[in-house]
Amino acid sequence: MEASEPVSRSARKHQAIMEAATAVFMEKGYAGTSMDDIAKLAAVSKQTVYKHFADKEKLFAEIVLATTDRVEDMIDLVADIPADADSLEENLLRLARQFLSTLTQPEVLQLRRLIIANADTFPDLGATWYEQGFERVLATLAETFQRLADRGLLRIDDPVLAAHHFSGLLLWIPVNRAMFRGSPQHNQSELEHYADAGIRAFLAAYR
Repeated sequence: MEASEPVSRSARKHQAIMEAATAVFMEKGYAGTSMDDIAKLAAVSKQTVYKHFADKEKLFAEIVLATTDRVEDMIDLVADIPADADSLEENLLRLARQFLSTLTQPEVLQLRRLIIANADTFPDLGATWYEQGFERVLATLAETFQRLADRGLLRIDDPVLAAHHFSGLLLWIPVNRAMFRGSPQHNQSELEHYADAGIRAFLAAYR
């Protein structure tokens, strides 16, 4: 038990540093954040921060890439759409509402803005975050649309393009408003309206 205690303490400090770094980067941006800021919020010494992370760039990369794990639930949801003609619109609407709810959360929008703001400085990091996160959702969505097309429920020539159309119809308005205005500009009722309208437009094109 005693042997495992230092590992557990180290893991707790690592997590505290990650959470503090996420909060400070979100508030001050990459350039405006110092390791001193992170250490202070995490309630550890700056030496402890450097013991866990060699420099600010590596810490930034780790907190960004750690968020890609959050897409697993979305991938499962996208993959589980049943091939049922009678409930197709209902199932897609349920997916659309969950899709919007997840991807327009304030912390998700803040992270997106942070990554875009530093895309020129860390292009590989931005590309990896996109590939491991949203692009995986799009790929699963494309596979699901192809499965529905194979069952005769949708008419799709290019499932990847259809996946982009689906997500664009839902996300264009709320995400762009938030990106340009600095915070979410929508309420739940508006998200439901975007979901309803988006699914009607998608099915008008693809059913």
